[in-house]
Amino acid sequence: MPRSVTEEPRPWLASILTMVGGAFVLAGGLVLWAIGTVLAHVFGLSSPLFLAGVVLGLVTVIAGGAMALVPRARRPLGALALGLAVASIPLAFGGFVVGFVLTAIGGAIALARPRRRIVIVTAPSSAGPAPPWT
Repeated sequence: MPRSVTEEPRPWLASILTMVGGAFVLAGGLVLWAIGTVLAHVFGLSSPLFLAGVVLGLVTVIAGGAMALVPRARRPLGALALGLAVASIPLAFGGFVVGFVLTAIGGAIALARPRRRIVIVTAPSSAGPAPPWT
């Protein structure tokens, strides 16, 4: 008797948009970090806040990759991407605005994407039924 397995489709578009947007946010964070380092030397300031944009960009890229790897977690990761996009405005120049827009669109697609299931029908082999973990 054939056995059917359902799995969640991977949100490729949301994942790619979020990762590309995260790369722009990372670049904006690096620029802000460089400017902050120069200001720190000139005015004697020291703040770890300048590094926050770099960390924010890395977390955004990781969240985008996790969307593709764990499709069941696309909704919480989409909400995280939207939050990271908003947080990138003051902390990383919004990823030169392009990063903000791409990350926000990727997060919105991950949140709004309808739940479609892919049904895979497996037939038993000549060796007998398939093991339950396949």
